[in-house]
Formats: sequence, C-alpha cells, structure tokens
Amino acid sequence: MSQSSWKLRPATEADISHILGLIKELALYEKAPERVEATEESLRKTLYGARPYAEVVLAVDGETAVGMALFFHNYSTWLGKPGIYLEDLYVQESQRGKGIGKALFGYLGKLAKERDCGRLEWSVLRWNAPSIAFYKTLGAESLGEEWDGMRLEGASLQALDKLLPANAEY
Repeated sequence: MSQSSWKLRPATEADISHILGLIKELALYEKAPERVEATEESLRKTLYGARPYAEVVLAVDGETAVGMALFFHNYSTWLGKPGIYLEDLYVQESQRGKGIGKALFGYLGKLAKERDCGRLEWSVLRWNAPSIAFYKTLGAESLGEEWDGMRLEGASLQALDKLLPANAEY
C-alpha cells in the first residue's frame, strides 16, 4: 500500500465490524485480548445510537480498514473549553511508518481547531516505547509524575451510587 492509496474518513454505522476488528487487534498488541467486551451491538448503540458517546475516524485502503482513532469530547474547567480525548489510536503493524498515524493526529488537530478545543489528550502504556517516541515527534508532552491515570470499572463503578446520601436529590 503506497501512502497515496489510503485515505481517512469518518466511520459510519456500516463500519462497526471493522471498528471491532481494529479494537481486537489493538487489545492483542497491548497484551490484553481477553479484556475486550465490546460487541457489534454495544458499539452500534454507543457510537450510533440515540446518544453517541464517541466518534471514530478510519484509515482505509479501498474497503479495508487499516487504522483508526476513537475519540470523544472532554472539558477543561481551567481553559473553559472542550477538549478531545483520544481513547484509542491504532494502525495495523504492517501499515506503520506510512504516515497513517500522523494523518490521524492531523485529522484530530483539524477537528480540534474547528470545534475550538483547548486540548488533545490521551494515555499511553508506559512500556509502549515505540508509541511514546512517535508521540514526542508530534510535540506531545508527558503529564509527568504529578499525574497518573485513574479508573473505576466493574464492581467498584457499580457501587458508586451507594455513596449518595438517602436524601440526595438528583
């Protein structure tokens, strides 16, 4: 595939199987394929349902999806502006080094300008040296040791509502 044979485009509902396939490939790369719980049905509901929670841009070569960026908006109270949070960026291993990752970031940068976003943020696994090196070529900065990603999921997430006082109005 030459650099000129691929293009970027927003994913559509018809791309659900491609999106799920790329998610599974990313999970394999990150050494956690057993953690993927997403299904075509859950992606259809959350990406294209009544309230879409995220967006996807695909890198495609003909009809073949070779990369993706899955992202959503967050918000910075300090800036008073929305931001873009890049949940996943993935380019198939055989397609790396062809400019696809840079183009996906370029797409997000253009979108951030159009939507008056103040930030583009993402997380990276500390062991993923090739990705960290790539991000630094773009001018990305680590949040340093002062910040660490935190997460609640599963039983811990389900138990949060127990923290509400009995008389809470919501």
